[in-house]
Amino acid sequence: MLQLNNVQVAYGNIEVLHKISIEVKKGEIVTIIGANGAGKTTALRSVAGLLPKKKGSQILFDGIDITNMGAEKIVAEGMALSPEGRHIFPELTVEDNLEMGAYLRHKDKAGVAKDMKEVFEMFPRLEERRRQLGKTLSGGEQQMLAIARALMSSPKLLMLDEPSTGLAPLVIKEIFRIVKKLNQTRGLTVLLVEQNAKMALGVADRGYVLKNGEIVKSDTGENLLNDDSIRAAYLGGR
Repeated sequence: MLQLNNVQVAYGNIEVLHKISIEVKKGEIVTIIGANGAGKTTALRSVAGLLPKKKGSQILFDGIDITNMGAEKIVAEGMALSPEGRHIFPELTVEDNLEMGAYLRHKDKAGVAKDMKEVFEMFPRLEERRRQLGKTLSGGEQQMLAIARALMSSPKLLMLDEPSTGLAPLVIKEIFRIVKKLNQTRGLTVLLVEQNAKMALGVADRGYVLKNGEIVKSDTGENLLNDDSIRAAYLGGR
């Protein structure tokens, strides 16, 4: 479904991604783990069309070359990003935030209403707060809203950037449970960037380890979880 071939991204003269190649198959949960500054968020932002890529880079989504496609067109092709830091609309209600997620589907009123109902079933706290402004929500509720807003575009591929940041352990567990359920029940393909490597590898089919802008290892989630070098570097030892 998604293929990155030799993707290079630079901020000015500083190259952040050095010819990385990643693939995500339909129906998989794939995670990218790595230390702060490794280039994880840059990888997702480049896929989402938010950053320019250097010559020779190629990104294919469902067989379509999206390397230089605009972000709004990539969303229309069926990809959604729940960004690091949530970036909900603080002055809009929960319901309005969700409707903004479905902006490109304005002609599909029945489908949007159905998805809104499903999102509220998935995140009952959002339904309870549907008339509240986004800025009044707790951190965990805002993260749920960011994911739910991304789902409202009806994506084939959902990208999640650091969904656990700043959240309590119980909230993190609930969010990962929902992500896994979406994958199992809807067949939703997920690309996950996460600082909490243990949690990410626990739900992922496969994982990539990004270090200083380069892929240094890839394997199944289970094998990476049990790899001594990965445990020492990212999981706090044995």
